[in-house]
Amino acid sequence: MALINAPDVAPTPQAPGRGRVLGPGVRFAVSRVLSSLGTLVFVILFNFFLFRMLPGDPIALYTRGRDVDPEIRRQMQIKFHAPIAEQFVQYIKNPFVPELPSQQFSAPVWDVIVPRIGPTLLLVGTATLLATVFGVWLGVRAAWKRGERFDKVTTTTTLVMYSMPEFWFGMILLIVFSVGVFGFPGIFPVGGLSTPGIDVGSFAGLADVGWHLVLPVFTLTVVYLAEYALVMRASLIDEMGQEYLQTARAKGLRDDDVRRKHAVPNAMLPTTTLIFLNLGFVIGGAITIEYVFSLSGLGSLTVQALRGPDIPLLQTLFLLFSAAVILANLVADLLYARLDPRVRT
Repeated sequence: MALINAPDVAPTPQAPGRGRVLGPGVRFAVSRVLSSLGTLVFVILFNFFLFRMLPGDPIALYTRGRDVDPEIRRQMQIKFHAPIAEQFVQYIKNPFVPELPSQQFSAPVWDVIVPRIGPTLLLVGTATLLATVFGVWLGVRAAWKRGERFDKVTTTTTLVMYSMPEFWFGMILLIVFSVGVFGFPGIFPVGGLSTPGIDVGSFAGLADVGWHLVLPVFTLTVVYLAEYALVMRASLIDEMGQEYLQTARAKGLRDDDVRRKHAVPNAMLPTTTLIFLNLGFVIGGAITIEYVFSLSGLGSLTVQALRGPDIPLLQTLFLLFSAAVILANLVADLLYARLDPRVRT
């Protein structure tokens, strides 16, 4: 009876937004950031144990065939004969800066890495930009003209380009256009980033750098372009069967407007993810292309460090490349959620 006769109590009104601490977009961003940080922590830990599991005496591995300074050798003995827990504490304090210098270059690791970042960014960044523009355009045109001659020619061509090893294609271009064949002289430089002795800060120097980059940039552009074109074509073909495009046409929109305003933005989502993932590999560079064209970037530096092996340099390069990919993946996830609200919910 007490429950029946109890007076009705009006619910207390809540302020707008109360009871909801974070929106779905913020929660998604926080979760992706935390996930990326977790991945980075795993990579840092893996990087510590990976180079300590190599067989043999680590000091002999570091110093074989080299005239190592006695002070550096003494630091190595202290470092590698210390308990593993003590080594881990010293490493975790600053995992991006190794205690030992590069044995191959006899210099601090970052003094060796920093000058190599510019050529790699110039090479792979330019190739990625050109491949994105032309690859997306080819994919859109091929999908919208599906089954026509343009689609057949471009799809076959991109499949061939995508299947070619980039180092093999680069060597073919180098032989034909730099060395010369069948009596035709080579017109492009054989290798290097610039002509020795030229001032790269002048207009003539910049033009010389651009001339040296024509063949390596073209090689990477062709390979990346094929990948973007194929993914964009497949994604747009999937979108063309959706009902909202039929609705847009029923409203009287032209095919060009339907494609530009409705189909392409939605079809760009998978391609956007692919572009940002490839941007993560810009820091790593194209190891084979830099090696084939004798470019002094991070790719060729990695090859030199492997030949040593230069363990401090390899350890830092591995961590740098991994961090770049993790960061690019995080940016792709956040941008993907921005472009597609369904991801946030």
